[in-house]
Amino acid sequence: MQYRAEIMALLYTSGDQGLDLGIMAELLEISKSALRQNLEELKDVLLNDEKSGLIINQHEDIYKLVTKPELGSLLNRYFKSGLSTTLSQAALEILSIIAYKQPITRVEIDEIRGVQSSGTIQTLMVRQLIKENGRKNVPGKPILYGTTEQFLDYFGLKNLNELPDIEEFKDSELDKDGNLDLFYSKFERLENEENND
Repeated sequence: MQYRAEIMALLYTSGDQGLDLGIMAELLEISKSALRQNLEELKDVLLNDEKSGLIINQHEDIYKLVTKPELGSLLNRYFKSGLSTTLSQAALEILSIIAYKQPITRVEIDEIRGVQSSGTIQTLMVRQLIKENGRKNVPGKPILYGTTEQFLDYFGLKNLNELPDIEEFKDSELDKDGNLDLFYSKFERLENEENND
């Protein structure tokens, strides 16, 4: 299993989108058959390793790194415990982008942010603040994301029309280039007010 670390790194980075066998083979510069063999070996290793909480899921030629199903109750306890109640700045930023640009793909979110977003998108999906909203009709058919009713409830909105216009943000919420600093969006202000109550 010469490519174990590389495969895991690629699958981790691709997040909920997963990665196509052909694309992965190109990135690793190996044949599809060699990659399939490595993937099957890694799937077996992870499945049978009691010290690993991860497995590889496969749907046709798309592979994803996911948590083992038997850990579902532990993860549910985590999300219900309140430890995950506060949203990170990255989560607030991604929510802002999705709210204003939906439906939008992960790659488009990454382009706006300039950093990779798949891990935070997974967290927002689990917390039911965003959802899959179909697939974009382009090669690879990437998932489109949109906000949920839970998102509206979380921020006390009746509908998306209640989102403030970008022009309404204060000058203090703009960065040195005059761009909206999403870290100081309405969502963070609401989050701070909620934590101060």
